[in-house]
Amino acid sequence: MKSLFLLSVGVVVGFTAAHLYNKTPRGSRLFGELDGSLTSFRAALVDGYRSREAELRSDTAS
Repeated sequence: MKSLFLLSVGVVVGFTAAHLYNKTPRGSRLFGELDGSLTSFRAALVDGYRSREAELRSDTAS
């Protein structure tokens, strides 16, 4: 139970620190770049998944 409490406290402290850091110009820029990178990664992952799905569907249709 103590471990769960410490984990919860760590998560709250981490979110609070990230929120305060995001209010600074440098933090805002960092999180903006991180968001852009994650968006690009997500788009590439979805694209790869859809192309593989289409490839598998065309193989089963033949």
